[in-house]
Amino acid sequence: MQIRGKSPKTGIAYRRAGTVMAVAAAIAWSPALVSDAFAFKLFGMTFFGKDDDAADQVPDPVRYDVTLTTDVVDPDLKEALENSSRLVGDKDHPVSGDLGVVVKARDDRERIIAALYEKARYGGVVTITVDGRNIDDLPPNPTFNRSKPVPVTVNVAAGPVFKVREVQFGGEAADRNPADYDLAPGETAGSLTIIKAGDKIVEQLKAEGRPLAKLTKREVVADHKTDTVDIVLAANGGPVAPIGDVGVSGAKVVRSDFIQRYSRLKKGEAYSPETLKKAGDRLRALGTFSSVTIHESETLAADGTLPMTIEVSEGKQRYFGVGAQYSTTDGFGLNGYWGHRNLFGGAESLRVEGSVGRLGETLDAGDLDYSAGVTFTKPGIFVPEATLIASVLAKTENPDAYNAKLVTASLGIAYELSDYDKLTGAGEVSWERDDDAFGENDYLTFAVPIQYDRDTRDNKFDPTEGYRAMAKVTPSYEAYNGTFFSGFEGSISGYKGLGAEDRIVLAAKLSAGVLVGADNLENIPATRRFFAGGGGSVRGYGYQEISPYDADNEATGGASYVTASFETRLKITDTIGIVPFLDVGTVSADMVPDFSDIKMGAGIGIRYATPFGPLRLDFAVPLNKYENGTEYGIYAGIGQSF
Repeated sequence: MQIRGKSPKTGIAYRRAGTVMAVAAAIAWSPALVSDAFAFKLFGMTFFGKDDDAADQVPDPVRYDVTLTTDVVDPDLKEALENSSRLVGDKDHPVSGDLGVVVKARDDRERIIAALYEKARYGGVVTITVDGRNIDDLPPNPTFNRSKPVPVTVNVAAGPVFKVREVQFGGEAADRNPADYDLAPGETAGSLTIIKAGDKIVEQLKAEGRPLAKLTKREVVADHKTDTVDIVLAANGGPVAPIGDVGVSGAKVVRSDFIQRYSRLKKGEAYSPETLKKAGDRLRALGTFSSVTIHESETLAADGTLPMTIEVSEGKQRYFGVGAQYSTTDGFGLNGYWGHRNLFGGAESLRVEGSVGRLGETLDAGDLDYSAGVTFTKPGIFVPEATLIASVLAKTENPDAYNAKLVTASLGIAYELSDYDKLTGAGEVSWERDDDAFGENDYLTFAVPIQYDRDTRDNKFDPTEGYRAMAKVTPSYEAYNGTFFSGFEGSISGYKGLGAEDRIVLAAKLSAGVLVGADNLENIPATRRFFAGGGGSVRGYGYQEISPYDADNEATGGASYVTASFETRLKITDTIGIVPFLDVGTVSADMVPDFSDIKMGAGIGIRYATPFGPLRLDFAVPLNKYENGTEYGIYAGIGQSF
């Protein structure tokens, strides 16, 4: 292997001067990708065309100017108030009619009050005027002068921060400690904290196998003389009940029996919210469904079990796409793919893909890298935890170290040992023709790769906690030379978030490998020897530039390697981050790595957060480059480097 109230939202009762008020707010989410006939937008930025939103095409449009003033000094609270105001956020877009301005203003007042409650400001006062008149004094059908934008003012007097004075837990929550829910006396009494405390109590009761657990009382009483609140939370756990009959709705082409079986929800098994979450995640990961929702019955069946229904919405069965990548050392690469997500009704997947690489690095089409392959997967083969994987791949590789043409066929099974652990085994046969430091040679290799993976990362695309470990052994036999050899490889990467909201993440990765039985590297295909360098290992060096070299200064590939990478991922804003990094590595012709010849590359990268992972741009230089070797590297891609 090469080294390559419901916002506070609803559900909290707030009493003041004998009056009970329901607190509610809404959270708006804007799509990451917006396009229309006039403009192309990506991540909220217009790249070309006329920037006209559909929201502007409203009947009887009325424009307004808004001014938000507040006595708030705390920058976080001030930002929260501004973000909660749709008058401010939508100020460049007209509303429909004069009444539309008033409706938007009244909605804004509720949203801003909710934002104050989230920050424990229960004595705040929000005053909004439209055209100089308080919104509470306007007639049912107001009219405004439209010769200019209607003036709107929003004034927020935030009031003091309220603290927790007394907390009473009742029902089956009576034996719980308020401090475990951030509700100890003296704590800040934010409405979200109170909401989350009640939700956590219910979740804990459900985790005990009580699916009908619910909150029976949630009350907050504010004392404006002492700036404190008294909180009452009570819950009823209900009976312990196992999973009952599991039905399926919404399935059209995918078989219902497959959906139920693959979910691994079995009648009679213990109920837990985590079990249901994993079942939903498992079905979503197939890529066959656009949505998956598991509905629980509100009552138990006659046998004391809890019936439930898996509701699915099937996505497009066929898909296609194109992609590109670039680095200064490897040139441009283009790839395309076509796939089918449900060939026979059991979420069987067929994917056909091809790519071309090293564009711009050479003018000779014969020196480009090509690949074409077909992969078939069948989830739930034999047992729900097993997935059959069959593939055929043909490719040419033309790095500086060698030219290789190869065709590989593989058939294997991936088995989920647990939520974090997976074991994959396969049989493969590969024909390869190499032109490298050892001349032109043909190889026919039979191999049985076996790989174990453990993945505890909290996010696959941009992790802040957890680790990922891999161990792989590949017993092999090269038939033309009669050579038995085995590759052993392992890697581990870890992540640790620091500070508020994990705005600093320390990340590190260590990889190593050795070829046993590789006394004569000439008898082993070039693509199975070890190289390092490039975007996937030691940045700053050319692709596969790190290698042992023979007397003619030609790279031979090695029998062992060790690489390590260290990154500090700093979040500057919610979308922009910078990443200083250091990569080190060595490749040796012997089974024992040569640590006296370690190559190091250092650099800095920038990240732009998107819904599908960060966009990555890295710049690196070799700290001890080869003579006449690569002087720097620029790498672009999607997702963190590891």
